[in-house]
Amino acid sequence: IQRVVGGASINVQSEKLSKGCDVLIATPGRLIDLLERRALVLSETKYLVLDEADQMLDIGFIHALRKIARLIPADRQTLLFSATMPKLMEELADSYLTDPVRVQVAAPGKAAEKITQGVHFTNQGDKATLLSEYLAKHPGELAVVFNRTKHGSDKLARLLEGWGFSVTAIHGNKSQGQRERALASFRAGEVQVLVATDVAARGLDIPQVAHVYNYDLPNVPENYVHRIGRTARAGRDGRAVAFCAPLEMDDLKAIEKAMGAAIPVIGGEPHASVPGAKAPARGGPRRGGSGAPKGAKAAGPKSDRGPKTA
Repeated sequence: IQRVVGGASINVQSEKLSKGCDVLIATPGRLIDLLERRALVLSETKYLVLDEADQMLDIGFIHALRKIARLIPADRQTLLFSATMPKLMEELADSYLTDPVRVQVAAPGKAAEKITQGVHFTNQGDKATLLSEYLAKHPGELAVVFNRTKHGSDKLARLLEGWGFSVTAIHGNKSQGQRERALASFRAGEVQVLVATDVAARGLDIPQVAHVYNYDLPNVPENYVHRIGRTARAGRDGRAVAFCAPLEMDDLKAIEKAMGAAIPVIGGEPHASVPGAKAPARGGPRRGGSGAPKGAKAAGPKSDRGPKTA
């Protein structure tokens, strides 16, 4: 088995591939680079597997995948895997498959049953302090915190670190080496909190993750299911808490509609919807609302409903 991804030495990858392999795991861009270098050929390939197919078949990857598919024999088996499959992606998938068989283990967009979900309504400027309160209730347990932006992820990670939490961050601006080191330290339990953008919403398989916090709600409803799927893995229980600010009410409604279920309220009171409002891209916690007082980490959330059920 060989793995080839961008951000790593293509020369080292070429050398390893020269010895041959039975299974190749690759990102589309790096695979095309290697094909153009003639570091490998796909003429003997019997299986084409697209993991996270809804994303792989999105407009950003479709041209690369078409190029790769032309180099693989038509007499092959093609398999597509995804936790969600929007209608448009399903139509694109049909163009890749002949007489397909659909295997479905759960309703599309449904979260794993072992995940206890909850939404806590709060103001945007209070999210950092609220997050610290939740994290402090579960010391030593691994938690993934999802932020909408790269800058916001770094800023939140620095803030939490300043409050005494063991934190690392990953996002698209980090090199492959930086991301791998961060994940290795998180997987080993050397750090307990991973702050990330949606770069970590798929493919992150760390069974010890006990909590997922949606610090910012995703503006693509299907991404919510992928995010919270980072917990409750390998038969374990998991908890997922979403923080919802006033401008995120429409995002929350879209998520609940996509899942076909309401997320239980565990803190705060639902905000009134703002007609036509759009949640802006967040650049991290506000300075004015991020100064947690000493001892704030040990306190519970302000609402009586607290995080007890999540």
